[in-house]
Amino acid sequence: MSNQPSGPVEQAVRSDVEQLGDLVGVEPSLSEMAYTLAHEIDAGGGDEGKLLPQLNRELRQTLAQLLEGRATDDDDDLGDLASPD
Repeated sequence: MSNQPSGPVEQAVRSDVEQLGDLVGVEPSLSEMAYTLAHEIDAGGGDEGKLLPQLNRELRQTLAQLLEGRATDDDDDLGDLASPD
């Protein structure tokens, strides 16, 4: 990536990913993809902004995939609700 300072979207994505802690499996690759997408969004979206909707969708999907594996750990508590004690 260039030496340009990161913009607000990239800074927010980096902060969000940092809060995840240690990255495992494909998470480092997904996080780098998210940083690149956020950087492109901050740069104006290319082609006079015409790519912004596509970049936004891709960033949301990448972040969702990054968080997907982590959400399963929190769902364990819900299993207890189905069985009466």
